[in-house]
Amino acid sequence: MPSPDPQHPDRPHPPQWAGPLKLHLSLLIILLLLTVALPLIWMAYQRGQAAAEMAAHEKMQLLTERTGDRFRIVFGDAVPLVAMAALSEAFADPPPADLAAKTRLLVKGLASSSHLDGLYTGYGDGSFIHAVSLDNDKTWRQLLSAPKDAAFALRIISRTSAEASAASVWRFLGSNGEMLAELAPTDAAYDPRRRPWYRQALATPGTVSVGPYVTATTRALALTLAERHHSGKDAVAGADILLTTVGRFLDDEKVSPRGRAFVLDSAGDLVIHSDPALMEKLLLLQARKRRTGTDDPNIHDATVVAARAALPATDGPFAFTAAGETYLGQMAAIRFSPLLAGNRLVVMAPLSDFTAANDQLLRRGLVVSGLLLASGIIIAILIARLITRSLSALTDEAVHLSDFEFDQPASGRTYIREINSLADALGAARDAIRSFALYVPRELVRKIVTSRGDAQSGAARQEVTVLFTDIRDFTTISERHSPEAVVAMLSTYFELMNKGVERHNGAIIQFLGDSVFAMWNAPVNDPDHADNACRAALDLAAALRDFNTRQRAEGKPEFVTRFGLHSGPAVVGSVGAERRLVYTAMGDTVNVASRLEGINKEFGTTILASRAVKDRCEKRFVFRPLGFHQAKGRTEKVELFELVAAK
Repeated sequence: MPSPDPQHPDRPHPPQWAGPLKLHLSLLIILLLLTVALPLIWMAYQRGQAAAEMAAHEKMQLLTERTGDRFRIVFGDAVPLVAMAALSEAFADPPPADLAAKTRLLVKGLASSSHLDGLYTGYGDGSFIHAVSLDNDKTWRQLLSAPKDAAFALRIISRTSAEASAASVWRFLGSNGEMLAELAPTDAAYDPRRRPWYRQALATPGTVSVGPYVTATTRALALTLAERHHSGKDAVAGADILLTTVGRFLDDEKVSPRGRAFVLDSAGDLVIHSDPALMEKLLLLQARKRRTGTDDPNIHDATVVAARAALPATDGPFAFTAAGETYLGQMAAIRFSPLLAGNRLVVMAPLSDFTAANDQLLRRGLVVSGLLLASGIIIAILIARLITRSLSALTDEAVHLSDFEFDQPASGRTYIREINSLADALGAARDAIRSFALYVPRELVRKIVTSRGDAQSGAARQEVTVLFTDIRDFTTISERHSPEAVVAMLSTYFELMNKGVERHNGAIIQFLGDSVFAMWNAPVNDPDHADNACRAALDLAAALRDFNTRQRAEGKPEFVTRFGLHSGPAVVGSVGAERRLVYTAMGDTVNVASRLEGINKEFGTTILASRAVKDRCEKRFVFRPLGFHQAKGRTEKVELFELVAAK
């Protein structure tokens, strides 16, 4: 609540935040725009975020399903080939037995699958037959310096006797399995009996998986499927599956520009990663494990470590934070084959990859909102100016009215009914005050208006200077002229008198027939009230001489006017009934001034002043002493002085 005005307890002060109407209107419109625009933008952003996350999870789930299918295809190619070799009689005995049949089966198996690094069979005597595709893995072609038209390479390790050393021979075959070239035999450094896949297959019935590990020759990351021959002999058929093919698939099919996917084995170790650089690190890790038997945790990617720690217990989406960035993830267990039991596929990507478009949309929305807000501000200012222009005009009119400037033109009409009503009310108030000022002293009206009624609080004693005037022989003038002519002449005369009094800070209190009752130091305080009254009397006397000159020229009677001046205390204020007041001054000072005006005709003077006026003004005006005179109705004589001129 605003605090009350101590001078007017019933009228509160305006609040501290009071300001121009156009400012409040502009702020209100801007707040309305913000209230509407910002929630809509935020809701759209939230919906966009939710939609982006949902789309991300759907893409990740789709990728896990497709990757699972990819695993199924890769393993679907290898498992039947290994089982077929384990069932074929041609692979029961070591080479060179049934070498042609072995070669045909191995070449056809490789030709049917692009995911295999090689098909082979190892034997208990150390013999080994191994077929590789020169097109599936270009490393073989480079290592063996194979002919350009060769499609397959066949390695045969055989022993002529138990004591003889094993010899290794490489043959290059065409796309139909025909032999194109053969390398010279060399001592075989490779012994299948020492390999984990051979030992595990002999010890475990059915197909086994071994790895991942780095292949001995091409140094590729591979997983081996192996199975013992059904004859019960120490023959084991196997196939190397290139895990890099799955990694390339994951890299090609990534869900976002920075999306990654990887596979964890049953122990939680990283097996496959879509990042080729990280796959190279995995090769180094497997090589180090092979040499030292230890793992190096520093080789793992930080996002993999964070994702592995946040994996859910069951298949589904999850989220985690790595390096201060939020990631979305999807996990799916690989269940299509017992050989991969416990392996889990994980797809992940930074959340910002999916929300970047939504963030850009938000930024665009903010820019558009900013432009709309700027436009709204401009429109708000224009609307506020249109509304406040008329109000400002009314305010200026009210200010001029408070200064009693009634000549200002009225404000124009607007399209707002309330403002037009206010303009009409202000015009009515202006006319009322202007009419009011015609009947009572203008300064009194100003005081009543500006003091909001305090001028009606009663009368009070104060020092004033009073001037009375009267026209000589006015009764005779009235008899010789019509009332209309008398009123017309008096109106011109009173206008002259009023201007002269107001020009010297005085106020005409009453027109008494042809007489004028003027006063200084009330209703407006004037410390030089006696001096101003003397100047006004002298100026009026001079102005009346010019007035009478015009009157004579027009054949009209002269208004010979006498003046009486006196200073002293009087009771000044609003006097009268409760519903009818008059502003006046009462007391001996008023009576003396009135008597001095009448005494002029006895001395033939124009302006008579009392000792009180003379004492206050003798330094600035010339007075001629006339002695003491008995005023009518007074017991004491009054000392008279004629006001002659200003010094």
